[in-house]
Amino acid sequence: MLDTILSFFKKKESSKDVAKERLKLVLIHDRSNVSPQFLEMVKGEIIKVIQNYMEIDEESLDIQLTKTNSEDGERMVPALVANIPIKGMKNAGR
Repeated sequence: MLDTILSFFKKKESSKDVAKERLKLVLIHDRSNVSPQFLEMVKGEIIKVIQNYMEIDEESLDIQLTKTNSEDGERMVPALVANIPIKGMKNAGR
């Protein structure tokens, strides 16, 4: 419920911002040789595993392939970033 209230106050993204973000994702996918279908498969597998332990908000789920600094800080490497809102925990005694 709090997410719904907070989302009301969030600034709406302009179509320019949305297009820019989509272009960034396309470029990242191209550079990392990962198809959108592959990313969807990974997303599906992550959802299945997490749902064994938690109730999640699939509508607000956001999984993206992006770039980050390598451990040595000398180059950029692909990174999978997931924002998975948790509604609740399942029975831990399974």
